[in-house]
Amino acid sequence: MSLPSGALQGKTREAHQAQAAGAVGLRAFARIAELWHLSVAEQLTLLGLSSKSTYFKWRKEAEVRLPRDTLERISYILGIYKALQLLLPDTRAADEWVRRPNEAAVFGGRSALDRMLSGNVSDLYIVRQYLDAQRG
Repeated sequence: MSLPSGALQGKTREAHQAQAAGAVGLRAFARIAELWHLSVAEQLTLLGLSSKSTYFKWRKEAEVRLPRDTLERISYILGIYKALQLLLPDTRAADEWVRRPNEAAVFGGRSALDRMLSGNVSDLYIVRQYLDAQRG
């Protein structure tokens, strides 16, 4: 059974879009990491990576197909960043919030970054959910 040529073109277009989205997401993540003063180790943990060489290889590429888990993590981090910008109009305060100890039950006196650095995608989700709830 052969696929119609249009189906192949559609799959190629989807692959190209996924690669372009991965590169854009990674660039946005790198900018947030810079604003939050994240170390390379912290960046790797947030992305769920263990290899520095893979991370830096991805960052050099114009198009990169990221694993679904990495895309999900980037999505949460972008959402966290956006929520902070909306909640705290002072950009500096918004960027510093992730490192400040927080007495909210989900943080238990630790910072949001501490929670996010547990390495679990679910912790990124919890921080995002907390901020979304604060927005109302």
